[in-house]
Amino acid sequence: MPAPERMSNVDTAWLRMDRPSNLMQIVGVMLFDGQLDLDRLRQLIENRLLGYRRFRQIAVETGGAYSWVDDPDFSLDHHLRLAVLPGAAGQVELQGLVADLASTPLNPSRPLWELHVVDTALGGQALILRIHHCIADGIALVGVILALADDGPATAVAPSAAALPDREAGDPSDDIFWRLVYRPMTDAMLASIRISTNAWAKSIDLMSNPLQLLDYARTGTGIAAEVAKLATMPDDTPTRFKGKPGAAKRVAWSEPISLPEVKAVGRVLGCSVNDMLLSAAAGALRGYLQAQGDPVDEVELRALVPVNLRRPADAGTLGNRFGLVALELPVGIENPLERLYVTRARMEKLKSSFQAVLTLTLLGAVGAAPKFVQEQVLDLLASKATAVMTNVPGPRSALYFAGARLRQPFFWVPQSGDIGMGVSILSYDGKVQFGLITDKTLVPDPERIVERFAGEFEKLLWLVLMEPQDALADPQAVENDLTAA
Repeated sequence: MPAPERMSNVDTAWLRMDRPSNLMQIVGVMLFDGQLDLDRLRQLIENRLLGYRRFRQIAVETGGAYSWVDDPDFSLDHHLRLAVLPGAAGQVELQGLVADLASTPLNPSRPLWELHVVDTALGGQALILRIHHCIADGIALVGVILALADDGPATAVAPSAAALPDREAGDPSDDIFWRLVYRPMTDAMLASIRISTNAWAKSIDLMSNPLQLLDYARTGTGIAAEVAKLATMPDDTPTRFKGKPGAAKRVAWSEPISLPEVKAVGRVLGCSVNDMLLSAAAGALRGYLQAQGDPVDEVELRALVPVNLRRPADAGTLGNRFGLVALELPVGIENPLERLYVTRARMEKLKSSFQAVLTLTLLGAVGAAPKFVQEQVLDLLASKATAVMTNVPGPRSALYFAGARLRQPFFWVPQSGDIGMGVSILSYDGKVQFGLITDKTLVPDPERIVERFAGEFEKLLWLVLMEPQDALADPQAVENDLTAA
């Protein structure tokens, strides 16, 4: 049996971040047209997924440190399961099952992932996945899962995993991964959230030499001072979205909207797709608060946004290589055009910040520290935010899994500390969908938020159609025109 491999400090931080109210699982749902060929699905998993050793390994603690050890009793039957929905087997029942699984810990005595095939009444089967964050970050895991996909329903399955080189470190020449996932996602991610040249160079330096994670903190004002900067960040506005979460979760997702329409409106308004979608999310949260009778004036909700720090050479590798930036969502602004422009200005400011590199540094440092130190530091960071928000550009054309066409995919990253909301924006096959995972005690009805997402975008669409283009630069003037009309 191969020797144990020491887990990286950053991955250790994610492994130790589990708590009953927030499990560190990346949860995904894929809705299909028709039925999956289960024999073919098993073959795809064996040939493409299990080529990564991490999916055959257990996280083992020895002397306070963690290592990856091959599971001597590994069986795919422990990880690929069939599930039956109760009642009508519709969207409500499927969302309930996803919520239950998101609240259920993975078995620590086995590799930390599961796939559930579910029969539904939604026109086809669904595939629910749960993968622990310590295995890899969202960008890598979306890539690995989508590498199970084919361009068509009858594409030949690749050679078996036994015939492949071990892909623990990844294979950048893996055409399936690179062509379908990593390259288009990386290009789009860097176009929407671009780190400054200095920050990007620093992130490459840090990942090339992990020991500099601590050196970087020391050469500035030290790790304590860096933590102090986070501590002095003011709290965001108290709302019903923020509180002490419990173990039970709720999930919901929206109907997709046209990505070309979002791009077209963005071009007229001089805003990126990312700006448009984040602003629409802020509007949906505002609408929900108003419907509950809560005050919304001057409300600012802070979202922690993951930023990809992977290099092209990291294509196909696992592990966690991302940082976080803190984005204040201008929920308190009623005017949708003004809200959009404020969101754009805040995103522009974040693009030149070092926040992402700082949080990657911090995760590496606390992963090497005792667990109680990690908990104090990361709880402090989490207390400053209300949500974790991801915006992932996915494949531009339809994919097939085991002979079935993928209609809609959804993915949620976990929330750390007492954060009780995860927002997911994902584009796929020319459409954009909005997904939400919430704590049951804080937001028992997340569908009332996601159903507002399309309407918020439509407000901007109508403004572009109704107002002269030269007038759109002044949100107040547009509002006055609409009021007068």
